[in-house]
Amino acid sequence: MNISVIGGSKCSVKTAKKAEELGQLIAENKWILICGGGSGVMEAACKGAYKAGGVTVGLLPEITDKYANKYLTVKIPMGIGYARNIFVVRASDYIIAVDGKTGTLSEIAFALNEGKKVYGIETWDIPGVIKVLSPQEAVERVKVDVK
Repeated sequence: MNISVIGGSKCSVKTAKKAEELGQLIAENKWILICGGGSGVMEAACKGAYKAGGVTVGLLPEITDKYANKYLTVKIPMGIGYARNIFVVRASDYIIAVDGKTGTLSEIAFALNEGKKVYGIETWDIPGVIKVLSPQEAVERVKVDVK
């Protein structure tokens, strides 16, 4: 199963710790982590998954992998900027948003339009986003949905 982790390219240390824990839990469940491949929440989540032996896939906005984070096991340079956000959503079964700004909001909107479940940890409080308090709760909710 593929899980997209979305969030800001800049984040606090506290948010990065949550994202890293989320990535670890995704890997421990043998799920594939999909993200935009950059820094911030994306890098922290990939770090957690990578350290736990998981697969991390980055759909990069640039034409090269020059700005890809070092915890990606698969780098896909797309060269389409923020337009890659729709592919981050479409490549996944579930979306987990951690914090984030307008780029994250666009991914949430795409996911909701696609009818995908979006779990949110300290992110946009809008209709359709299922608020969860921790990475553990997000992963447990996905597990329940899968059954």
